[in-house]
Amino acid sequence: MERQLPKNVRQIGNVCDEPKIYVEDYVDTFLGQLQEKAMEKPVAAALTGEITKCEDKVVVYISGAIRAEDVEVEGTNLKIPEEIWEKIEKEQKEYFKGQKLIGWCLLETGHPMSMNRGAQELHRKMYDQENTIFIWKDASSSDEMYFAYKYNELMQIGGHYIYYEKNPQMQNYMINTRRQNGVTPSEMVEDRAAKDFRSAVRQRMEIKEQSQSSKLLYATSALLVVVVLAIGVSMMNNFERMESVQQSLEQLASAKGTEAKVDDNAQVNDQRVNGENENQINAQSEGQNQEETKENQNSETVAASGSVKASSDTKKSNDAKSEGTVPEVSTVQEQLNQSDYYTVKKGDTLASISKKTYGDTGHVEAICKMNGLSDGNLIFIGQKLLLP
Repeated sequence: MERQLPKNVRQIGNVCDEPKIYVEDYVDTFLGQLQEKAMEKPVAAALTGEITKCEDKVVVYISGAIRAEDVEVEGTNLKIPEEIWEKIEKEQKEYFKGQKLIGWCLLETGHPMSMNRGAQELHRKMYDQENTIFIWKDASSSDEMYFAYKYNELMQIGGHYIYYEKNPQMQNYMINTRRQNGVTPSEMVEDRAAKDFRSAVRQRMEIKEQSQSSKLLYATSALLVVVVLAIGVSMMNNFERMESVQQSLEQLASAKGTEAKVDDNAQVNDQRVNGENENQINAQSEGQNQEETKENQNSETVAASGSVKASSDTKKSNDAKSEGTVPEVSTVQEQLNQSDYYTVKKGDTLASISKKTYGDTGHVEAICKMNGLSDGNLIFIGQKLLLP
């Protein structure tokens, strides 16, 4: 069955040339680590994978890399001793079964043109096969060049792809050879499942905070609008009632002026009637004001009840969002022996784990770096920690 092109890829440069080169992410990471070791002297690495055809195009998959421990440089000439190649072939059979040696990588400081002739001769000697790959990387910068062996010479390729998959073979090689390759625990590849889990937790926390702030602001704004509306309605009602009272008083004053010509007894009776009418009007006005006060209190009570309910709904929504999913166990941990990792138990901290394992708490920082933990408190029960 023909191998399908990877879907999860990142393009580097212009990839219109053939062969199409696909470099697995762990291989690219490993070469980046060796790049730091090449500041003093050149470092080489053999590349493993396969050369195949897909959709009528020549495709090169680089799935593994093996460090060559010694590279001899004499002027523009490069030489890798035979015993080093024998060791590379042995490690290829041990760690990368089913893959072939399909090229090599040279990491140095300077410009590749100074080594061009020597690199071509060494490549022709080791990989005299069409479409094999040579990679040059500058140790002092991020510059890199990819070459394919075509028509008996190395021809530069404009670009390549980085693709992502589990690749347990490369992970196993990086773990078991980290000491002899000079890779410190802080340079180990972080478990992707744990990294994704921590990233998801941070995103959930940020979304939760934003949602809570937005809902609180919305509830406050809604309450303010209700209060303003209640005040406006109350003022309108008071204005209408005051206008009605004023009209009544004017009518009474007019009636009083008309009855001034009546005798004294009639005037006394009219004054009593007017006094009673005024008392009734005042009582009516007080009753209306009391009803207004009750209506304002009821509207404030309803607004407060709505705010409490909104807060309750917000809390339930936030509680529902706070649930997360524990990722799958990394394939790296499946490759380890029992003594290479520690399973987190209830009540464990990085300090207590360091105390149990090494007899002191001086290894907390090393454990954090080994497992890519930026926060030592962010561990969970059942998590497997790689021990330095």
